[in-house]
Amino acid sequence: METNESGRPYNRIVRSLIYSRAKGQVDTQAFGTQYDITTVGYHRANHSLAPKHVDESEERIMLGGPQCEKPYSASRLNVSAMSFGALSANAIRALNGGAKDGGFAHNTGEGGLSPHHLAEGGDIIWQIGTGYFGCRTPDGGFDKGKFAEKATTDVVKAIEIKLSQGAKPSHGGVLPAAKVDKEIAEIRGVPEHKDVISPPVHSAFDGPTELLEFVQHLREMAGGKPVGFKLCIGNPSEFMAICKAMLETGILPDFITIDGSEGGTGAAPVEFTNRLGMPLNEALIFVNNCLKGVGLRDKIRIICSGKVATGYDLVEKFALGADICNAARAMMFAVGCIQALHCNTNRCPSGVATQDPVRGRAVNVPQKRQRVHRYHDATLESFRELLGAMGKSTVAELHPRDILRRTADEREHSYAQMHTILEEGALLSDAIPAEFADDWNRASAQHF
Repeated sequence: METNESGRPYNRIVRSLIYSRAKGQVDTQAFGTQYDITTVGYHRANHSLAPKHVDESEERIMLGGPQCEKPYSASRLNVSAMSFGALSANAIRALNGGAKDGGFAHNTGEGGLSPHHLAEGGDIIWQIGTGYFGCRTPDGGFDKGKFAEKATTDVVKAIEIKLSQGAKPSHGGVLPAAKVDKEIAEIRGVPEHKDVISPPVHSAFDGPTELLEFVQHLREMAGGKPVGFKLCIGNPSEFMAICKAMLETGILPDFITIDGSEGGTGAAPVEFTNRLGMPLNEALIFVNNCLKGVGLRDKIRIICSGKVATGYDLVEKFALGADICNAARAMMFAVGCIQALHCNTNRCPSGVATQDPVRGRAVNVPQKRQRVHRYHDATLESFRELLGAMGKSTVAELHPRDILRRTADEREHSYAQMHTILEEGALLSDAIPAEFADDWNRASAQHF
């Protein structure tokens, strides 16, 4: 039987909190916490006897590094990547409408820039996956002309190259022929009624150096808009290889999106979901360490995704190295998802994760866009209240020492105690810390 705190992937406490905030209802709790706060793995932060006021300006940050001509003022919380095809047309429209009303961004997912992503006028981050949907040649390669035509539209604010995702890292996908109707075929640039294969790797580039050259090429074709890439961290030396390529080429992404292995998808092989990929908190510390270690952290934004749902989640991820958080399943809850776990069956009872037009009508777009907007705003307000209660007035003051985790020895340790935190330029010195040295020495800018 599911208790309030035992449900998976999201327990009832978190789901109820999202529903309450989305509906504009009371989100307080009576009679104390329902969590066992002494259980191993419990996370918390320390409050201060000198709380601070946190200005609303902390809810936004500029996205765009020194090589970007058109930086974007981004919310600290945005809609994570979810494709039309995975979600219904009405769900996509509700998410985009909420983004428009609340002034935050909506990531398209790898399924392409659909009319439903554009219908409500919300800011778009266009994700380009291995299938190049929406900018695809007939044989499945990258089409420069189609990309440039869409990337330069005003509503597209940034481009994200998807290398891998947390739920199924290094795994491609198949959209079965039965789901490839005329609309999906036109959006994705594929033939109707034929299986669509998303390969596990990109064909437009090979290796770290070519990845960065592709970043620069897309940035030029997009008119100078921010371009970055998304990945789930696997072999540490492979991300370090990208860092070495940055140093050798001088080309920098404007952002890197880190997807934790706890991230979700509509369907994934069980072993990939359960056993591959680095959890988000450890990945954030690792990526932050690498970028600091090569002296580039201040030039590249880190976006993160993977079970981000509450104001505390934002505080935690920012303390461990993120600049921006993306939420997918939490935004789905705001639209009406009930965690029925039927995303891969096309029988979603709430009409959110289905291509059945009858079921999809269950999502009332005008109503649900308001709920997405309210959830976003209430979560950022909670984040600011928590940050101030910790005695801090800016996100920049957060540090891994501020997040505590209960460990097996019946004690608590901060993430700064559990992990080495590198100093600026440490990977470029003659004394690289031992736990990083082997991976750094094996990393090559020429290959993964």
